[in-house]
Amino acid sequence: MKKIAFFDTKPYDQKFFDEVNQRHGFHITYYPSRLDENTAVFAQGADVVCAFVNDVISAGVIEKLKSSGVKLIALRCAGYNNVDLKAAYGSIPVVRVPAYSPHAVAEHAIALMMALNRKTHRAYDRVRDGNFSINGLLGFDMYEKKAGVIGLGKIGKCLVSILKGFGMEVMVYDKIRDEAFAKENNIRYVDLDTLYAQSDIISLNCPLTPETNHMINAGSIAKMRKGVMIINTGRGKLIDTKALIDGLKAGQVGSAGLDVYEEESEYFFEDFSAAVISDDVLARLLTFPNVIVTSHQAFFTHEALINIATTTLKNVEEFFKDGYLENEICYRCEKECRKAKKMRCF
Repeated sequence: MKKIAFFDTKPYDQKFFDEVNQRHGFHITYYPSRLDENTAVFAQGADVVCAFVNDVISAGVIEKLKSSGVKLIALRCAGYNNVDLKAAYGSIPVVRVPAYSPHAVAEHAIALMMALNRKTHRAYDRVRDGNFSINGLLGFDMYEKKAGVIGLGKIGKCLVSILKGFGMEVMVYDKIRDEAFAKENNIRYVDLDTLYAQSDIISLNCPLTPETNHMINAGSIAKMRKGVMIINTGRGKLIDTKALIDGLKAGQVGSAGLDVYEEESEYFFEDFSAAVISDDVLARLLTFPNVIVTSHQAFFTHEALINIATTTLKNVEEFFKDGYLENEICYRCEKECRKAKKMRCF
């Protein structure tokens, strides 16, 4: 029986993985600790390590896993910027879950848009305090407004469909163009400067790469419409948070909905309700009434968790059957794909 060491476990992880594992029969040991150089020792004797977005899979961790007998790193997430792929290449294969529920993430992006627009979060607090005034809660019709979607992958396409349902005009930026989808959905591809300049709402749905790191910064914010709404359900480091705060203070950014934060690993998925937040940037962000921060929960639906468990364990099963690893990512392929502007690894 193959053994899996499962890190950064939450109760919902164990519930869904145990349910799906009934079809596979792996021996899973769950650890609440995140994977790093100190906890890698827990993987001793395991065949597979299952890791999540905030686990640190550095060269040192990979070396320790290899010496412990680990043969496969199975990420139960789409992103892999926390993995040293160069160190893993030729040592331990890495697989991921490229798509678990694009609908879940797209729908959460819409939830953030609607809450910010109609001030639902503020109205909720007011009414609970017996304040039924609607002064200061003015929103706008989504109909005929302009939305800019950065990244037209599976999530981006789901988001486009919803935005078109509102009757919005949708612009898209993506290096790889799906002209058939654009024509069918009456959307147009534009360059980033055009998207920044014309969008009432901008949604980030692209992966984190060296090219997209801090793509939302002081310079790009200055190019945007005054009062723009920025939504990020992608990766935290797509946004320079200090620049975003400056934009919010100046009124250049009208509102922001963030399901991710560039330094989220210290806080997200954990309970700090009885503690002081020592991250001054995050603490400042949370003071704005026109900012909603959610704790990387866009993926968090029943359907998505079933899909994550199913794909993760299927990846493990494929590996031990010596078959083609459909969801493998590797340093060599990543570099080649970026150079060729293909999407095999992304």
